[in-house]
Amino acid sequence: MAETSQLIQHIESFVDSSHSPGQQAASLEAIASLLKNDQLTIETLVREMEGYLTTTDNIIRARGILLLGEVLVHLASKPLDDAPIHSLIGFFMDRLADWRALRGALVGCLALMRRKSSGGMVSGNDAKAVAESYLQNLQVQSLGQYERKLCFELLESLLERYPNAVASLGDNLIYGICEAVDGEKDPHCLMLTFHIIEVLSRLFPDPCGPLASFAHDLFEILGCYFPIHFTHPKVEDANVKRDDLAKALMLAFSSTPLFEPFAIPLLLEKLSSSLPSAKVDSLRYLSDCTVKYGVDRMAKHGEAIWSSLKDAVFTSVDSVLSFNPESLEGLDLPENEIAAEALSLLQKLIVQNTKMFLDLIVGDEDIKMIFNMISSYETYHEIPPQSKQRLHAVGRILSTSAKASTLSCNRVFECFFSQLMNILGLSVRNSSGHPSSDEGILISKRCNHGALYLSIELLSACRDLVASSETIPAASAHTEETWKYLLQNFSPSLTMAFCSAFICTSEDTHNADMYFGVKGLLILATFPGGYFLIPKTVFERILVTFVSIVNVDYSNTLLWKLALKALVQIGLFIERYHESEKELSYLGIVVERIVSLASVDDFSMPFTLRVEALLEIGTSGQSYMLKVVQGLEGTIYANLSKVHGSTNSAEIVTQLLKCYSNKVIPWICCAKGLEDVLLHFAINIWNQIENSMVFHATQTKERGVLDVMMKAMKLAVASCSVEKQNIIVQKSYSILSSSTSFPLKELFLQEGFQIAQVVDDSSIRDEWILSLFAAVIIAVHPRTHIPNIRPMLYLFMITLLKGNVAAAQALGSMVNKLGSGGQTSSDCTLEEAMDIILNSSLWIFHNDRSPDIQAKMTVVHDISCTSLQIHAIVGLAWIGKGLLMRGHEKVKDMTMIFLQCLQPSGVADISHQEKSVSENSYELDLHHSVMKSAADAFQILMGDSELCLNRDFHAVIRPLYKQRFFSTMMPLLQSLVMKSEPLSRPFLFRASAHIIMDTPLIVVLSDTKKIIPMLLDGLSALSNDILDKDVIYGLLLVLSGILMDKNGQKAVSDSAHTIVNCLIDLIQYPHMMLVRETAIQCLVAVSGLSHARIYPMRMQVLRAIIKALDDPKRAVRQEAVRCRQAWASIASRSLHS
Repeated sequence: MAETSQLIQHIESFVDSSHSPGQQAASLEAIASLLKNDQLTIETLVREMEGYLTTTDNIIRARGILLLGEVLVHLASKPLDDAPIHSLIGFFMDRLADWRALRGALVGCLALMRRKSSGGMVSGNDAKAVAESYLQNLQVQSLGQYERKLCFELLESLLERYPNAVASLGDNLIYGICEAVDGEKDPHCLMLTFHIIEVLSRLFPDPCGPLASFAHDLFEILGCYFPIHFTHPKVEDANVKRDDLAKALMLAFSSTPLFEPFAIPLLLEKLSSSLPSAKVDSLRYLSDCTVKYGVDRMAKHGEAIWSSLKDAVFTSVDSVLSFNPESLEGLDLPENEIAAEALSLLQKLIVQNTKMFLDLIVGDEDIKMIFNMISSYETYHEIPPQSKQRLHAVGRILSTSAKASTLSCNRVFECFFSQLMNILGLSVRNSSGHPSSDEGILISKRCNHGALYLSIELLSACRDLVASSETIPAASAHTEETWKYLLQNFSPSLTMAFCSAFICTSEDTHNADMYFGVKGLLILATFPGGYFLIPKTVFERILVTFVSIVNVDYSNTLLWKLALKALVQIGLFIERYHESEKELSYLGIVVERIVSLASVDDFSMPFTLRVEALLEIGTSGQSYMLKVVQGLEGTIYANLSKVHGSTNSAEIVTQLLKCYSNKVIPWICCAKGLEDVLLHFAINIWNQIENSMVFHATQTKERGVLDVMMKAMKLAVASCSVEKQNIIVQKSYSILSSSTSFPLKELFLQEGFQIAQVVDDSSIRDEWILSLFAAVIIAVHPRTHIPNIRPMLYLFMITLLKGNVAAAQALGSMVNKLGSGGQTSSDCTLEEAMDIILNSSLWIFHNDRSPDIQAKMTVVHDISCTSLQIHAIVGLAWIGKGLLMRGHEKVKDMTMIFLQCLQPSGVADISHQEKSVSENSYELDLHHSVMKSAADAFQILMGDSELCLNRDFHAVIRPLYKQRFFSTMMPLLQSLVMKSEPLSRPFLFRASAHIIMDTPLIVVLSDTKKIIPMLLDGLSALSNDILDKDVIYGLLLVLSGILMDKNGQKAVSDSAHTIVNCLIDLIQYPHMMLVRETAIQCLVAVSGLSHARIYPMRMQVLRAIIKALDDPKRAVRQEAVRCRQAWASIASRSLHS
């Protein structure tokens, strides 16, 4: 057992109000821990605390009782016997009369009342006694907020956990609750009071019980809170939202039918409020009350509710319809919240009392007036805006009524659908099942648009009703419902009517014509139930109509897009509802004809539209997409063999491969289970390359076929599993090794790399093969096996010196993944691969190269030494990037080579090389280009690439690799800048700029004081060359990020003068508008630095910014105005500071 002295020390520490809250909390935890570990019993604790619990010192007594209550909170899960629970609840119950110690008494009562039966809980008799003491002793509204909250929590616990015990208190309980909650304003307490009234209503459900006599008083208390107005909560109320309060109040409103005489009139009154939130709340409350109060009580308010609902819909529905293709997918009206809630309530009322509310709708004079009105206007655009709004409102009301139930659908169709058919002048089909012969005249005349719109709303509602029912109508079902009979008999003539809406070609044709026609046909085509409701002839006529529009009417952009979107929706519908009969028609009429667009030689229809149609139809279902993919691939393969001599074929292949990469492959990846499609695509591409013997260099290069093919190959391979990737690698390697231009066997046997191999001739076909093989290597997973890596390294090194960047990227990917994740090769490890790369004579700017190699370099046909050096640097950069991303130490060797090219010793060396092949006047340009390439190598190292070495292509990426490289390289570059000669300094700044730009800003911010001099010197040194404009802009963005950060502002405060001078020089930068704009934005940010630092430069900036006010670009002038205002206000800020 715990020592008494230690326990007393903890008790006194909590009771003594002079101790800090932290010390008091620690003492409480210590006492609770002793009790939990059975080192102390609750009886012993109470005995030791007796003096504190009964003292006449109000503060000590209050703290002691609070300590005991808080201890019980900590012991909520510890089992306690009935005897101590009975004693403790009795003690706390008595203390409810002690207002000075009330908080502790409430905490203790609440802790005991919340205990679970498994650990011992308060008995029903004790709970009743607590309730009686609560009602007798507590004046809740006279207490502070926290104590009121505890009171309501205790009352809530009594009602929820001990309903039978407190129910016997009857009127006294209800009266006490009314008294406790009346006038409450605190949001936290209101959440509890609303719930208390809700629970109280469940406690006394009898309409003749005790609650009946208090219903009016209770609702008077509730009613004053409606609607909830809670827009500016205090900080402590931030976790209580207005919507939470509104929902809690709604549940209280609907908790008992006894509130009906008071709630419904109040809600109807507030529905006429000008405050939108009040209207929405009124409608939501009415919806909830409708369900809870029951049909009998709501019936007496039927006419008043209908009138209010109708007004709400008529005034809130938008008067403008959307005629864009996207609206075909759902409602064609923007959904107003008030209208949505009103229509939702109307549907519940119709379901609850169908006859009454349909009688009101059918007999409504406003609806009759709309039906009379639409007969007066033939076209939609002729209808006045106010009348359009009322027309839309009637459409939404009839739609909501029809979809409420089968019974309501029958009534609405019987009363309104027939009228609409008469207005449209449509007849039923004859006994043979075919439409009447006079329906053909509909093609030559325009139907009434108002009637078409209302018909569409009714048909859409009917379709939704069928789709939402548990059983779809079957062909064997009896046609007893009115709506079925009318739909079956009018569907052929309706089809003709909708067709006539957009077939009419008069000059005053509007978007409404096309939209109504397409929307109506779409609804008819998407009725579930096979061909039971809509005949097969009608369905297929609709498909043929849409396909004809897609094939022929592509010049009418809106109609074309509407028809295509409708076909997609029909395909989605067939897929969703498993309409096997309709699927056959869809495949034959739609999919096959659309797929044929890819292969037809008629170029009247733009090829981009063909591709768009193919993709859209494909996305409507997996089976359709597979057909589309087959069609696309067939066209690609057919045209690929013609690319060498046909401009059109090259264009087709380019467009289709772009489509395949950007749309098809992502869709296949999302669809899952279609990996074989990508495998077959990659293999078939290789088969085509293998079988094609002739390639025309100019055409393929101009059309970029190889580039898009490489992208498609990479994406396809990357999306395959390791097993499938192994198959693709083996296939591509076999084709590569069979090429006579790639002596893989000789390369496998040789010990070193010969620079003379760079000049080996190879055909365009062989270059395609190697580039595609490089694409495969770039995309494979680290676990994928690559055969014969050693000759592959030699081959890629040879090829990259010819300027093939894909070969360099493949090398980078190989060294990045080799030996990681299980990728192995029987002939080469990563260390061996790096030895091959670093020990070869690829790096031709070394001092130690042999005279034999120099001689070979000088006799190459069309490749200068400078070009070889540049290509080698690019290759090294990609190899270094692969090593850097995986965190390999050999990246240091690569970096040293780049730095050597940027140092004066490297300059002298390279210049010496050039003397044997160039004149002195040309030597400096070549030298500069090599140094620039070496500087840009750091951009490759640090930049994110979409072409390779990214997560999509399974690169091995070590966390924080950019941060580590930044920390290593920046001190070294700063040191080199200080020692460098003027010739090399701009290139060192360019290299450092690439590192700074591609390092996460948060890393740069942590080292701002050291970086800012390098950054500013770089801005000054690079501002003279137009080729450095993108680097200048990137550095300015980094500087802007530093100046916008609080820590960054502190770090650059000492350099404010240098920063301002640098930015002033860039205000007139002639080569790039974004540089001028960003420089001025940075000056605005500088104006927020310490006043003492920037005030002396105020006039200098204001004079400089005057020139920018006349800049030819508006964006620059606007920023200049902001800058002038910011710096002009510095003087006034000094007066107020």
